[in-house]
Amino acid sequence: MASNKNALTRFHVLDKCFANPMKKYFIGDLIEACDQVLLEIDPNSNGIKRRQVLEDIKYMESTEGWSAPIDHCRDGKKVYYRYSDLNFSIDNQPLNQVELEQIKSAMQILSRFKGMPQFEWVNELAPKMEQSFLLEKGNQTIISFENNQDLKGIEHLGKLFQSILYKRVLCISYQSFKSDRAKEYVFHPYYLKQYNNRWFVLGYYVELEKLTTFALDRITDISDSDIPYLQNEEYDFDEYFEDIVGVTRQENAEPEMIKLAFDLKIAPYVLSKPLHGTQKKVSLSDSELIITIEVIPNYELETLILSYGDRVKVLEPQFFQSLIRTRLEKAFGLYCW
Repeated sequence: MASNKNALTRFHVLDKCFANPMKKYFIGDLIEACDQVLLEIDPNSNGIKRRQVLEDIKYMESTEGWSAPIDHCRDGKKVYYRYSDLNFSIDNQPLNQVELEQIKSAMQILSRFKGMPQFEWVNELAPKMEQSFLLEKGNQTIISFENNQDLKGIEHLGKLFQSILYKRVLCISYQSFKSDRAKEYVFHPYYLKQYNNRWFVLGYYVELEKLTTFALDRITDISDSDIPYLQNEEYDFDEYFEDIVGVTRQENAEPEMIKLAFDLKIAPYVLSKPLHGTQKKVSLSDSELIITIEVIPNYELETLILSYGDRVKVLEPQFFQSLIRTRLEKAFGLYCW
């Protein structure tokens, strides 16, 4: 198959050119037409070469493509290209085998999300796809994702997903770790977030008039409410999570520059898997790696740093260093006899 990320765009440009009976499209015209559209998409595009257009034409004519009826018409010493059937269009054709295999691969990946209600349709649709398009059934698993099928609260995921999608207000029964009984919340769900193999839902809590986060494993029941849904016009969740590790964000808190020193043995791991998107290497010596991250300190960050045990030391700021030290002292106290 003709490759690169702009292939589909080129195919549609060529399709329109070949279907135009009012103009003769020579190879130079086809290149110009493709370049014009590609430049609109990407001003830094370097355009395409004659060889690429010829490969595209060959692919469109093939059975792997669309078996397009492209005439190579001579006009003197030059050749122009046009559909012999001017009613033909690649948009009107069924999926080709390559596209079907790509869809099959995507569905196989989605089917690995076992236990997630919003993906149940994949298992229902797969046999129909195999029967309708004669796709070879794939029995061998070649990719897996971290997923706990027995995770408490996972049964609520589908309901929350649909409620966010269709903007429905919910009445949620929620029991926090600090409470011995569940409490009712009128909740406008906005966003689902997974962290550390747990799911959380963020939304507007009417009583407190602010954004609230609920862990799905602490939700005991969900029911619909007939209260009008309040649109989220304040939070961009891509930005909301930029300054934190995990899901907990203190209101009005500002990011702090956290400086950490790691044992040299764990340095490659820390460099290859940054603690946060803001991670920067300060220095790497024969004894330690020093990095900084700029985040809002929270419980998840504390837990992450503590997970490295004696292989990390907080250098700055002082208050956060003291906080981690206090937690380590308490942990040490559990082993003193």
